[in-house]
Amino acid sequence: MNNPVAASGQADKAERSGPAGAVPPAPVAGGFPPTRNLLISLVPVLAILVMFLFWYSTWFGRRLGESEMAEGLEDTSQPHLTQHALSQLDAQIARHEPASKRWYPDLMKLASTSEPQLRSMTAWVMGEDNQSPEFHQALLKLVADPVDVVRWNAALALARFGDSTGDAQLRAMLRPYRALAPQGGVVTFRSKDEDALNAGDLVARIKGTDGAVEVRSPLSGKLERQVVHDGADVRAGDEIAELAPGDRQVWEALRALYLVGRADDLEDVDRLARGVAGMPDAVRQQAILTAQAIRKRVSVLSNDPMAR
Repeated sequence: MNNPVAASGQADKAERSGPAGAVPPAPVAGGFPPTRNLLISLVPVLAILVMFLFWYSTWFGRRLGESEMAEGLEDTSQPHLTQHALSQLDAQIARHEPASKRWYPDLMKLASTSEPQLRSMTAWVMGEDNQSPEFHQALLKLVADPVDVVRWNAALALARFGDSTGDAQLRAMLRPYRALAPQGGVVTFRSKDEDALNAGDLVARIKGTDGAVEVRSPLSGKLERQVVHDGADVRAGDEIAELAPGDRQVWEALRALYLVGRADDLEDVDRLARGVAGMPDAVRQQAILTAQAIRKRVSVLSNDPMAR
């Protein structure tokens, strides 16, 4: 929008310097009253301020005070605040801050919360202190959680304890994920083959006699292929799609298997060591290191009578 004052000046100049007989420019309307001008100027400022305050309140980089930490870890009615508190606690434990231990009882309680996303994040945070026997015991329960992503994070955390209990979950993280129908009905896909997916993205809806349910991706990666066609009638438990894990998930699982991997894992690790289309070279390099570590560990154990 043109500045009324600047436009007025340009019009006066044109009128003075224009050729003789030229049609004078149309008169320029006067500016808004000062009060109205001020209000108009304040609207975008206030809009930006509101956006900043919202961003600041939801940004995990903002340091929470003691009272906010307590509220977030003790009360899960505001999931975003709890996630923020867990993120901050994760950093404190990683820095070996003694004060972080005051929140350990709250972390233990969160391991049994009804919210899967919070259980998953709690499992990850517990892995930061691999000297805590309480965390170790909690993770042994979480690795049997009914939700995939909770089991995966528990398995990654257990590897930091040198515990291979989650080996099967780590191996599963390297493989395509089979998305199953939670109920019978007609499938309507919301993602197509090769579509990139973030954790939580909608893959499909299944409309049954009791209504529709959603099938969401538990991982970040891509939809490798639709196993059934759009509009297919499926039964509960049928596979409807195959999801390929993203490079970050594969890399984390390989790092964990470097520490606790077994001979049974070598088939999947060697496949990645040979290179997989779409995976960065860093994943291939990590797979090579992991395969070497597993073979060395297997060799040592096979020559140790006490390990048999």
